[in-house]
Amino acid sequence: MTTILYGIPNCDTVKKARRWLDDHGVAYRFHDFRKDGLDPAKLQGWIDTLGWEKLLNKSGTTFRKLPDADKEGLDADKAKALMLAQPAMIRRPVLEAGGDPGVGFSADDWQRRFA
Repeated sequence: MTTILYGIPNCDTVKKARRWLDDHGVAYRFHDFRKDGLDPAKLQGWIDTLGWEKLLNKSGTTFRKLPDADKEGLDADKAKALMLAQPAMIRRPVLEAGGDPGVGFSADDWQRRFA
C-alpha cells in the first residue's frame, strides 16, 4: 500500500500531517502541488470521490483574492479549472492511502485510518 500526501510544504496543516506520519512510522511519499504539478485526471478522481465542495478551500487567501466574477456560479467544472490553475486553492493535505483519498488532517481520524 503506497501512501501519498499531497500538499504544499510551507502549509502549517501539511507540516502537522507530515510530522504525524513520521511520528507514527507511516511510510509515505510527499507530492508538492507547486513543484510536482497536479494531473487533471487525479483531481477529477478526488472530485468524484470527495466532491469539489470539500476540496475547494474557499476560506484560503488564494480563493479570497479571486475576482468576484471567478467566485460566482461555482460548479464542479469551474472549481476544477480553478484548482488546476492554482493548486493552492485545494484544501490540504490530500492523503491517498490504499487508493482511498481523504482531505484535511485530524489526528483522531488518521489514528483510526492507520490502526
